[in-house]
Amino acid sequence: MSIQKIRNHVVGSFIAGIVALLPVVGLGITVVYFENTVAGVWLRNQGFYFFGMGILIVTLLVYLVGLTVSTFVGRWLWRRVDILLERLPVLGNLYQTLKQILGYGEGPKGLFQRVVFVSVDASDRSELGLVTREACNETSGKIVVFVPNAPTPTSGRLLYVDPSLVKPSPLTASQAMQQLVSLGTIQVDHR
Repeated sequence: MSIQKIRNHVVGSFIAGIVALLPVVGLGITVVYFENTVAGVWLRNQGFYFFGMGILIVTLLVYLVGLTVSTFVGRWLWRRVDILLERLPVLGNLYQTLKQILGYGEGPKGLFQRVVFVSVDASDRSELGLVTREACNETSGKIVVFVPNAPTPTSGRLLYVDPSLVKPSPLTASQAMQQLVSLGTIQVDHR
């Protein structure tokens, strides 16, 4: 295996892990915040603790999750974990909301209806956009498109554009987020 293939594998798995873990991490941050408020940080009290150990453990965990969800069995297992998390009382609603905000929900029930390419000037350039509302009377027949920034897709700008200025994209909202976070360096599977 060449160095480039190994690098692409590690980067691709790491980014897939980040994207898969975003809603779980949001839920985890909420739970850990309340746990730390009540119980304090447990790792510092362990005899084997050294500075940076938490960062190493989290980095390894994210890579392993990315590697796992990149396989057929891992995707099946992740779907089961996802269903379990969605069914948690109270926390399941928070988990579902975080998933929608981060682009995992798509279609009529999701925050994003579909992924498009938006032409904003006369050049051949296009930007990746997420349709949040289709053309209707309230929007004067324009489509509402959120154009996220890369590599931080939680910020961006909201455009009201004529439907003729958008082209459909084969990407799902989740795949679009992967592209944005990785700055387009990973190849997304269009299955």
